[in-house]
Amino acid sequence: MDTDTIWHHIDTERASLADFLETLDADQWATPSLCAGWTVRDVAVHITQSGAPWRRLVREVLRSGFRFNAMVHRVAREDPSTPEEIVATLRAMAGSRRRPPGTAVADPLMDALVHGQDIAVPLGVDRPMPPAAAVVAARRVWDMGFPMHAKKRFAGVEFTATDADFHVGSGEQVQGPIRDILLVLSGRRAGLPGLSGQGIAAASAGV
Repeated sequence: MDTDTIWHHIDTERASLADFLETLDADQWATPSLCAGWTVRDVAVHITQSGAPWRRLVREVLRSGFRFNAMVHRVAREDPSTPEEIVATLRAMAGSRRRPPGTAVADPLMDALVHGQDIAVPLGVDRPMPPAAAVVAARRVWDMGFPMHAKKRFAGVEFTATDADFHVGSGEQVQGPIRDILLVLSGRRAGLPGLSGQGIAAASAGV
């Protein structure tokens, strides 16, 4: 998929997620997300912070003692934005081509797709995921090292999508929709029920 098409998917996902977030009430914003220790609000704020200036990211990493995961959660929790401001910021990101140095264009797509599920699944909402976009995100997760380490975590497992052209790994077979494969590769156990095959136990151990 070419860069312009990837950015089109990113813009579409951000706009769609903003529309969804606008419908949530206070209890839903406070609902635990698929990310352990993160609320729906924390995840939504995190998505809006993906375009933060590089100098700020470096400063926050230093404050957190180079603990990346701790840094992104702390920054999300400390953000004072109201739900209305979060929605407005997310909408304003449509059309932006800004991303942190050293990241791939597929990274903001991965964030939008996976974090959209982090928010929607605990709320009992079926949020569709475009298969072609999910393939790009899943390949990025598989190929990248830090922080996913998917190849290491799923050594001996072979994933094949049943609704898209996607096949990675080698070993025990696991099949299912690309949305569920992307979630599992990203460390979300919520994707496991949608998958099948002899490698399910091994896949489960890697999440």
